[in-house]
Amino acid sequence: MDRAEMIQKIRNNSIIYDFIVIGGGATGIGIAVEASARGYSVLLLEKSDFTKSTSSKSTKLVHGGVRYLAQGNFGLVREAVVERGLLLQNAPHLAKIQSFIIPTCGLFDEVQYTIGLTLYDLLAGRLGLGWSKRISKVKTLGRISTINPKKITAGIVYYDGQFDDTRLAINLLQTAAELGAVVVNYCSVTGLLKDIAGNVCGVKFYDEEGKEEYEIKGKQVVNATGVFADDVLKMDSPNAEKTISPSQGVHLVLDKSFLPGDDAIMIPKTDDGRVLFLVPWHHRVIIGTTDTPVKQESLEPIALKKEIDFILDTAARYLTKSPKRSDVLSVFAGLRPLAYSKEDGNKTKEISRSHKIFESESGLLTIVGGKWTTYRKMGEDLVDKSEQKNGWNPSATKTKHLKIHGYRENVDLDNPLYFYGSDENALLEMAKEEGMGDFISQSLGVINAQVVWAVRYEMARTVEDFLARRTRCQLLDARESIKMARQVAKIMAAELGEDEAWQIKQVKDYEKVTANYILT
Repeated sequence: MDRAEMIQKIRNNSIIYDFIVIGGGATGIGIAVEASARGYSVLLLEKSDFTKSTSSKSTKLVHGGVRYLAQGNFGLVREAVVERGLLLQNAPHLAKIQSFIIPTCGLFDEVQYTIGLTLYDLLAGRLGLGWSKRISKVKTLGRISTINPKKITAGIVYYDGQFDDTRLAINLLQTAAELGAVVVNYCSVTGLLKDIAGNVCGVKFYDEEGKEEYEIKGKQVVNATGVFADDVLKMDSPNAEKTISPSQGVHLVLDKSFLPGDDAIMIPKTDDGRVLFLVPWHHRVIIGTTDTPVKQESLEPIALKKEIDFILDTAARYLTKSPKRSDVLSVFAGLRPLAYSKEDGNKTKEISRSHKIFESESGLLTIVGGKWTTYRKMGEDLVDKSEQKNGWNPSATKTKHLKIHGYRENVDLDNPLYFYGSDENALLEMAKEEGMGDFISQSLGVINAQVVWAVRYEMARTVEDFLARRTRCQLLDARESIKMARQVAKIMAAELGEDEAWQIKQVKDYEKVTANYILT
């Protein structure tokens, strides 16, 4: 997946694309894979880096949404648990089964959660991950040594999925590219092209790297820009109605001593009415999340003090080892692109996570809502809708059992390169041939060759692209990632043909953005 080759394809192709997808997050990428798998020509444009916004800031769970059962939203849960099962089959190098324990307090809790989770298991059918069950207080304390014994009478074990969001995105983009899609980051859509009847027939975009403007024709233009969907709708029609209610979710990252075992914890009752997860991930622990309505969309939202305090305080009530601000290795905030509803007001936890597809008068299709777990289904629904709308011959989805790039079974999660899947051997061979096997960070297990690989095959263009998204260093240990920035910039500059001034600016830019991930 080479960026220069992609730009060259756009220059050389005078074709009218079947799909032009605006947005390189989970939704846009899912559409690109779905459409290209069905044989359509696809162009995907992302204004910054792929998954820069919401799609890199998830709780890292592939889940059906246990709490949606309480809302009676069985259809959404059924859809999600089926998609969860498919992802675990199609990308076993990135998604795995994760056991969760709900600490219960009293008989009512035990009965309520046992019944609810049995229903959760039944909805998954053949794609279930294992049956939930009650375990005694002694067994719960044996499995979670840091749980506060005064807070529990027993535990309920259930199973969900866990994954690495941006690594999945990169592998999905590689899958789409192998199927013929053209995918490019750092290309800002600046306007929509319309025919004489006022129908959208293409886009104008600006290549931030090549400093060139393009006009490209497309039969179906798709707005898959998440929290920025309203910006594109306003390009189409200045009076377009609001479709998005952004909500901010914050997560903290701690070292493994706060949750030393393999089980995750789900705390079902918190002060804001949400659930709180403590989940092992890349030999760290992620704790989250919050649900705070925000007025302004941002590529780099910043965690509020009250959100951080809420997570620390809630965790402290359930753990014998109370986390403090000084224990936080990284804090990250992401915005959820929830579908706007006048009736929902500020109760963002009650706004449906199901996706919605809107058709504008101009023929532009906008997809909002949804979550990583259902990315594939969102793509399927959008392509189905496009076929119906445009009078194209209906075709069946080809992605239900499509193995995603990097597919490899039985990965060793203790191997710091496991998430490369089947690409790992080629990466190590390159490291050996080019003398790039030295560590940039031993504590995070990152070697020089990964930077070269990210530039050549994963379209990394900046130090942040590499440290935040091609690897997860920024989230796993923000301070350590800043120490790595200079060496990463040096290697990238050699690959990209950039000078020392570029390196200095890259390091400075990275230090500035990553300062927001560090609690002082």
